[in-house]
Amino acid sequence: MKGPHHRILAIVLVSTAALVDATAVLGQNEKKVAQTGMQFLSVVSDARAAGLAYTVTAVDMGSEALFSNPATMGFGQTEVDATFSLNRWIADIDHLATSVSWAPGNFGRFGLSVHAVDYGSVETTVVAANDQGYEDTGVLEPTALAIGVGYARALSDRFAVGGQVKWVQQDLGVSTISGSDAALLSVDNKESVLAFDFGTLYRTAIKDLSFGFSVRNFSQEIEYASESFQLPLTFSIGVAVDLANFGMIDTEIHDVNLTVQATNARSHEEQIGFGLEYRFLQAVSLRGGYISNNDEDDFSFGFGVSYFGVAADYAYTPQENFDGVQRLTVKLGY
Repeated sequence: MKGPHHRILAIVLVSTAALVDATAVLGQNEKKVAQTGMQFLSVVSDARAAGLAYTVTAVDMGSEALFSNPATMGFGQTEVDATFSLNRWIADIDHLATSVSWAPGNFGRFGLSVHAVDYGSVETTVVAANDQGYEDTGVLEPTALAIGVGYARALSDRFAVGGQVKWVQQDLGVSTISGSDAALLSVDNKESVLAFDFGTLYRTAIKDLSFGFSVRNFSQEIEYASESFQLPLTFSIGVAVDLANFGMIDTEIHDVNLTVQATNARSHEEQIGFGLEYRFLQAVSLRGGYISNNDEDDFSFGFGVSYFGVAADYAYTPQENFDGVQRLTVKLGY
């Protein structure tokens, strides 16, 4: 008779095949390009998640789960935890993200998330009847901000649910345009909207095998000028398992976590990603990942250290046409 390890492997392989097949079916009839706005919500700043190619829908993440699957926050092991992330994104764009969660007794876990973006400065001009053909109109300093309040609860030792409501704003500054009578008009390009995230996490009876599902950025349409659009709505299904349970490895010392995730997004083609994380004594971690259908960043790498409730994670993602992206996250918990 086959042992439990064979059954675990079979479940992982079948689940992976199902995710790949679902992704292929979802993407076979439609090519999706640039159908959404406020794309900063699609950028992951957490270094651990980035090192695993963003495949963390079924991974316990603490308060940073508010940026992936809020349900996994429900299995937090500390009363309070907080994260701070710096993401040096492409084109000198800085993403700053922070999150905090708190578990007051047996009432579940409450969380707060903030995602801020600094796009730098952009010089602006307007067409003019002079020798240059234009006039300077100043400098734009676009910004973006998302502030969320979340809640997650483990309904049992195997199943958790969670959600988040967030206020999202993008400020593209005041632009100057020529009106119908050639007069210059100022237009304030600032819009905000409420968005919702929710998810579930199920830990099977087989040790360290989990399934997660999340929906992110559900909102009504918003409009800039005469064009309306929606936020980058994203559906993700993920699997996570500790491969150390398959062999003659001391699981008290070593963890080898495999993550697989299928993503269906409104703004780009369907993707499937794989992540692998090796942890030694829960103190030192090495990570790598791959994601399909990504023009710029298909591979990712990272590492982390953890000591007495303080963890630091780093991730590097090579880019096809830009400098590589670096992310740093510090996490505190007690």
